[in-house]
Amino acid sequence: MLDFEQLRALHAAVDEGTFDAAARKLHITPSAVSQRIKALETSVGRILVQRTKPIRVTDSGREVLRLARQIDALSRDTVRELGLENGSGTFARVSIAVNADSLSTWVLGALAEFTHEVSFDFHLDDQDHTTELLRDGSVMAAVTSVASPIQGCSSSRLGIMRYRPMASAEFCRRWFADGVTAKSLSAAPLVVFNRKDLLQDRYLDQKVGHPVDPPRHLVPSSADFADAVRRGYGWGLIPDLQRGDDERSGELIGFDPDFVDDVPLYWQQWKLSSPVLRRISEVVTRRAHEVLHQPLI
Repeated sequence: MLDFEQLRALHAAVDEGTFDAAARKLHITPSAVSQRIKALETSVGRILVQRTKPIRVTDSGREVLRLARQIDALSRDTVRELGLENGSGTFARVSIAVNADSLSTWVLGALAEFTHEVSFDFHLDDQDHTTELLRDGSVMAAVTSVASPIQGCSSSRLGIMRYRPMASAEFCRRWFADGVTAKSLSAAPLVVFNRKDLLQDRYLDQKVGHPVDPPRHLVPSSADFADAVRRGYGWGLIPDLQRGDDERSGELIGFDPDFVDDVPLYWQQWKLSSPVLRRISEVVTRRAHEVLHQPLI
């Protein structure tokens, strides 16, 4: 049987990064934090954290950390359900991994109704990688392109985020004056979100047919990515949810209107009897079905 206070110490140490910070959060001494984690490691027979700055959870510690976070979530839910909040209220804490385009175009708006009762911790990552944060216990739920549920989680379909290659009118005149060809695409600068962003490379693979390495601008913000394309830094694939006004005004041009890149999105979350997490899942799913492309099945 794992000790609740030892699990709390592990949770706090990993979240806060140091024993000192964890001690301040738990209102105990750093030595007590260290002793509780050591006792937990003895109990399970594994090293759970690396004593670095910041503290890092080991592979063996990930499952224990996930349990600690689940217990914390259930404990907060129970306090709220019983009406035992202190004077300032007890906010539920919900951590969600999400890709930047979803966060900026529909997720923030969908979850705004919970801001009086939930403290959100959003973790940004590419949709192909957000489940890694679920797997190591960093988050409770994720918007992901991975359909198959990871261990201990459920998965439900949200819809398709559709992307199209866009550029400014001036950029098209400069780089695609003779058409969008393999030659022009091999030389025209492009914009990428980060080094995990493969949307533009998938397009190049289809259109050029062999590896090319045109100049790249890394712009790690969804809104600024679109702005960089609008300002002529390069071309990029922009989601339909983000391109409407700019396309109508002529600031952005879909220079290959027959091409679309459909990215399927799913909602994965812990299998946890949490009323707050269940309500969040319902709202996210409902909003996604309203704004994302829903293919006929």
